[in-house]
Amino acid sequence: MISEETKELVDQGIMLPLMEEFYTIQGEGFHKGTAAYFIRIGGCDVGCHWCDVKESWNAELHPPTHIGQIVENALKYSKTIVITGGEPLTWDMTQLTQSLKDKGASIHIETSGAYALSGIWDWICLSPKKIKLPTEEIYPLAHELKVIVFNKHDLKFAEEQAAKVSENCILYLQPEWSNREKMIPLIVDYVMKNPQWKVSLQTHKYLNIP
Repeated sequence: MISEETKELVDQGIMLPLMEEFYTIQGEGFHKGTAAYFIRIGGCDVGCHWCDVKESWNAELHPPTHIGQIVENALKYSKTIVITGGEPLTWDMTQLTQSLKDKGASIHIETSGAYALSGIWDWICLSPKKIKLPTEEIYPLAHELKVIVFNKHDLKFAEEQAAKVSENCILYLQPEWSNREKMIPLIVDYVMKNPQWKVSLQTHKYLNIP
């Protein structure tokens, strides 16, 4: 049980429930193959049944960590920072991103967009979920739309979401990992017929890295 003082700092975004942080190669989407430092923030109530980091859902399992420490750790490794979760927008990202930006970092977010956008971002990867749709404000700001495809009906959902983003947003279809053998042929065929879309694969899993 955290103290009231700590809870207040978390509410202000001065401390955040840090699940893990690591330096690796970005495996998905536009920046795949790029070295980056990942900051995974705990807490998510979107509840995707195929989520591969369900241990991130309960924020209470992850210790509130001062953003000063998070920033210091990150910048030892890289100026390219990816903030993910969980759902990072559960929390106020203003303080963390401002601190990173003050140090010259390029800051990316991976988000479902289910909560109000806070923070300063150089790249927004929007990965919408049917269970809890994005807020309307984030669609025109997304640089990249990444839709996870678990079954063929997700392709219809992908088109519905693509209709809401800007014309400059890059569109990706990514097979859900546990069902990839069935979905990859479907996605490949769809992208060849609809070349405004691109295929995204979880290349970090093929490379056997975090």
